[in-house]
Amino acid sequence: MKMFLAGRWVEGSQKTEVTNPFDASVIDTAPKAGAADVEAALAGAVAGAAEMRRTTGYQRYQILHRASELMRERTDELGRIISQEEGKTLAEGRGEAQRATETIELSAEEAKRITGEVLPLDGASAGAGKLGFTLRVPCGVVVAITPFNFPLNLVCHKVGPALAAGNAVVCKPASDTPLSALRLTEILLEAGLPPAGIACVTGSGGTIGDALVRDPRVRKISFTGSRDVGEKLCRTAGLKRVTMELGSNSPLVVMHDADLAKVARATVATGYGNAGQVCISTQRVIVMDKVYDEFLDVLRPQVQALRAGDQLDPQTQMGPMVREADARRVEDWIRDAKSAGARVLVGGRRQGTLFEPTLVADVRPDMRISCDELFGPAVAVTRAKDIDEAIRLANDTNYGLSAGIFTQDIDWAIRFAREVESGNIHINWGPGWRADLMPYGGLKESGMGKEGPKYAIAEMTETKTVVIHGG
Repeated sequence: MKMFLAGRWVEGSQKTEVTNPFDASVIDTAPKAGAADVEAALAGAVAGAAEMRRTTGYQRYQILHRASELMRERTDELGRIISQEEGKTLAEGRGEAQRATETIELSAEEAKRITGEVLPLDGASAGAGKLGFTLRVPCGVVVAITPFNFPLNLVCHKVGPALAAGNAVVCKPASDTPLSALRLTEILLEAGLPPAGIACVTGSGGTIGDALVRDPRVRKISFTGSRDVGEKLCRTAGLKRVTMELGSNSPLVVMHDADLAKVARATVATGYGNAGQVCISTQRVIVMDKVYDEFLDVLRPQVQALRAGDQLDPQTQMGPMVREADARRVEDWIRDAKSAGARVLVGGRRQGTLFEPTLVADVRPDMRISCDELFGPAVAVTRAKDIDEAIRLANDTNYGLSAGIFTQDIDWAIRFAREVESGNIHINWGPGWRADLMPYGGLKESGMGKEGPKYAIAEMTETKTVVIHGG
């Protein structure tokens, strides 16, 4: 594959191999961008921003809508690319491709709905005879830095709204998973996007990320990744608009009146999908004493039944982690929890990048698998005596991205929604759920700003106030 910058496909002087996480086989190669490539991409984006600003909302709608049609026709191809480079199962890869298509389609629709407002200036003492209104205008150059775990849909969540708003966008996909983003770039160009409207620059974030973020020609940065990298980027960015979608260790509270079979299904669905490599994955399950042992008895066989292995095997239910170093980290944290008194009920073993679906009971809040972001296929279960303790434990973290509760008590549910410090609250499902049209973002150190095409567009445009003074 080549990268795309300044309106052309470029091979780059150096290449990096893109490998299948399961068996390390080489899928393809991608260029390693350097300083000159970054400069070319940004210079091209400045010209592209001027060109995109002149397009109408309807023209942008047509381009993005056509791109979504092309993506829908190529769902199987896109899904397989995702599975090969990231490690998702075939079903998960195809599901992400379908979601990404919807994200671009939503962005297309929102391109037609960018509005300002009429200002009631006569409500001010000096406003008589004056007419005021606001205009929303594109930011200009948007830099989109995306993670490995959703290599197509999270690219679409940044690129789609940026283009819908009339910006030029420079996309820097994760170095482990660049192929999906490059394929999306091809599709957007095929759909009629002006070539200067997009750049896709591949390579190490440590090499090119800072150069993209600190450049004064960039007006907006949208980043999804770890909390530590996000903080570093904010310090580097300076006076720019930023959206930060960062980490989490999402809690799921189980009250004693919950349907435990439903809770177990939700825990498996939201705790082990994509081998736990989801920022809103269910990590901490906080269970009332009254049903603690019974819940473990219901959950254990469902975790044991998960089939992990080669993600390209249609029978596999959970694929590998993206890097062996990450699997080793999960192994270390599980070992540490066990040595500190936790019980490993299921799993806990690693073979290369493949880490078994793991269930850990009797976890204390100070154990690392509870208080930090695990980002792996293990769920930690902790006791609580009542709703007060459950809410305290849910909030006992620097993160606040997503949280869930299972209960039939409306008072408990509403109290949880009001008091838990999290950007997304789920009642009677796990925290690992998202509709691509909804406002999505975290509190505390889980980030700032919102995604979802409508809400991302608001953050990728700026407001002008116009006042017409009467004679």
